[in-house]
Amino acid sequence: MPEESLQVFSTNPLSPSLQFYLMPSFNFSRSVVFGFSLVAALIAVALVILPSPWSVSDLVSGKQSSSSSIPNVQSHATNLANPDSKKMASRAAPLVFPALSRHTATVIFVHGLGDSGHGWADAVQLWQRKHRLDEVKFILPNARVMPITVNGGFPMPAWFDVKSLGASSNMTLDERSRDTDEAGILESRAYLYSLIQSEVSQGISSDRVVLGGFSQGGAMSLFSGITAPFKLAGIVGMSCWLPLSHKLKELIPGTNFNQDTPIFMGHGDVDPTVLYEWGTATEQRLKDLNYDVNLETYGGMGHSACMEEFDDVESFLVSKLPAKGSA
Repeated sequence: MPEESLQVFSTNPLSPSLQFYLMPSFNFSRSVVFGFSLVAALIAVALVILPSPWSVSDLVSGKQSSSSSIPNVQSHATNLANPDSKKMASRAAPLVFPALSRHTATVIFVHGLGDSGHGWADAVQLWQRKHRLDEVKFILPNARVMPITVNGGFPMPAWFDVKSLGASSNMTLDERSRDTDEAGILESRAYLYSLIQSEVSQGISSDRVVLGGFSQGGAMSLFSGITAPFKLAGIVGMSCWLPLSHKLKELIPGTNFNQDTPIFMGHGDVDPTVLYEWGTATEQRLKDLNYDVNLETYGGMGHSACMEEFDDVESFLVSKLPAKGSA
């Protein structure tokens, strides 16, 4: 694995929060909200404050209900006002969940703005609980910490700079695409490609790799997957949009390796942060370019995820990464 040593996560036994989630009495309508939606809330109430990202553990422990898409705000304990330059240039190691049996496939899932790979650890346990993905390794990479324009220039984990959010912008998809940190996107794409190349070097064909993510991580996954110079098994984008959509054609390789690669998108229809209209416009743009894309709409959901969407993603992964059985 490039740049860092791996953080290996053991999935057994199940975390207490996940055990609680599995109780029959649990309300499956509860939803989870991640760091990106926190930024939108903060814009409305303060000029500069760092959000505290939520993880799937908030869903499984029942801390967040589907009726609210903005959790309580807490400041990070670490003082990032004057970040150490070395920390700014570094990246935390990916969190890795080894395959539960023979490793034949890999999912790389990319977190959103202000979050970390650890924010999706419980989601991986959720997807592994039925043992339909036992041959799949899960890699949860971490973004670098960088100054974010929409956060008053204060640094936070991000894959690229963000200048505006849905709550403060009426931009169309193409307008947002043009108002984008292209250099940051291309740098992060190169990092994600290096993770995939590492898997290939270990004997996992790229067409046994699914690239997915939530919010800004979903945007990175869509863009990186569509423009990849190798074949993927599938692409997942949750509550996201397609960055650099206005110049997508010139960024696609001469051989369009992923023209027929299945793309799953999921979006809440009342998302105030990454507007639902950006999701539908992304789907239409990709369909116009003859990509195999399908957008699932989750009624009443904001910038979050719900149990129905988690189940849909799991089914997508199972269908695109079928088990090969014993060697």
